[in-house]
Amino acid sequence: MKRIVATLLLVAMLMTMLAACGGETPETTAPSVPQQGGETVKPVGNFTVPEGGYDGSEVTIVFYNTMGANLAAVLETYIAEFNKLYPNITVVSTNVGNYDDCRDQISTEITVGNQPNIAYCYPDHVALYNLAKAVTTLDSLIESDVEITRADGTTEVLGLTDEQVADFIEGYYNEGREFGDGLMYTMPLSKSTEVLYYNKTFFDANGLTVPTTWDELEAVCAQIKAIDPNSIPLGYDSESNWFITMCEQYGSPYTSAEGDHFLFDNEQNHAFVKKFNEWYQKGYLTTQTLYGAYTSGLFTTLEGVRSYMSIGSSAGATYQRPAANADGSYPFEVGISTIPQVDANNAKVISQGPSLCIFQKANPQEVVASWLFVKFLTTNVNFQAEFGMASGYVPVIKSVAENPVYAEFIANADGGNYISALSAKICLEQEHAYYTSPAFNGSSEARDQVGALMTKCLALTGDNIDAQIAEAFEDAVAECEYAS
Repeated sequence: MKRIVATLLLVAMLMTMLAACGGETPETTAPSVPQQGGETVKPVGNFTVPEGGYDGSEVTIVFYNTMGANLAAVLETYIAEFNKLYPNITVVSTNVGNYDDCRDQISTEITVGNQPNIAYCYPDHVALYNLAKAVTTLDSLIESDVEITRADGTTEVLGLTDEQVADFIEGYYNEGREFGDGLMYTMPLSKSTEVLYYNKTFFDANGLTVPTTWDELEAVCAQIKAIDPNSIPLGYDSESNWFITMCEQYGSPYTSAEGDHFLFDNEQNHAFVKKFNEWYQKGYLTTQTLYGAYTSGLFTTLEGVRSYMSIGSSAGATYQRPAANADGSYPFEVGISTIPQVDANNAKVISQGPSLCIFQKANPQEVVASWLFVKFLTTNVNFQAEFGMASGYVPVIKSVAENPVYAEFIANADGGNYISALSAKICLEQEHAYYTSPAFNGSSEARDQVGALMTKCLALTGDNIDAQIAEAFEDAVAECEYAS
């Protein structure tokens, strides 16, 4: 399906470029090029801010997202707040199912120039849309010092101030530039990462120490197996995240947005996969695919085979909490920590969750209006606080701590009723550790393939494990190259 969509996009590229730019070819986007004297030519974006910025004209902007009823209610409240400032900008929020539904619908609409103005997106979605040069680069908007007068008489600079840029959690903000040309294509809306959930009651009762490194985790798994031989000490939900995170923690190649894309077939990566194969054979761990369901089910069960640690999304904290007893108490307390590291002094954890991209339109006022709304959502402390509490995702700006309701939410963090707050607290405490992977046409396939590779290699048995692992890596790279 992805190859079909990509082909359609390539065929439609010229038509879409013309439609998006009112019949003119957009400026090219090229990586910075070093010049004589050490100077660098700044890459050129594909959007020029109109003189005066937003001219106050009536425009309608369509926003594709995947929000359920609870989040949609928060959004509508802030659309109303935005309209007090810009009454001539009509925002139409449209739920289009899940993230893949959103990607597929937009991919089809791009071929006829009917894409929305704004959309929820992940980096690989943007890479796909960019086959048709359909996404607006944001650099000229971010850097604009044009002053705009709002309906209430107040003014704002169209772009982002230095203080606003600094307020973003750096790893979340920098995701927008992970497309190989140095340009900004997305703004972060709400984020999640992976965390280590552990049965704190069990750990305390047995004198276990929460592991901070993979070596410590191996030792804890052995201790748990000695205490409960029938257990599977650790469940890891995402095989893809696990592989990619290990590459990041070891500093070993995974992918590149430029040149040879698929770099993950190397000795360091073979080595960590073999190590985890040994752990799996000892019964130390399982994954979502190998278990056949989210491993939170192993973690929260009280009978039969169970786990005492679970690595999963920080946004899914409530699913890692056991069902409450009749009196409202919980069978055990859940603790949350950062995931284990190769080097605890150089922590790396994945940045996930939706960002926002703005699409090219023939009317530049639609693009500017879209930017004003995206800026409003991503820099508004109150929206970020309310959206974070309602979604379980983490706000993308640091100043959300100034919101008294959110501050109280975090202050109540515990492993029971306020487990989502505890998860968010852990996420906010590791803002320095977030990373994102390069995005390009094929990055989604690479992610799928390394996840399948991890699953396959964990289950390998026999005397020639090294050769089997090497073959699995070769096959995964070949699949990536074929699909792209």
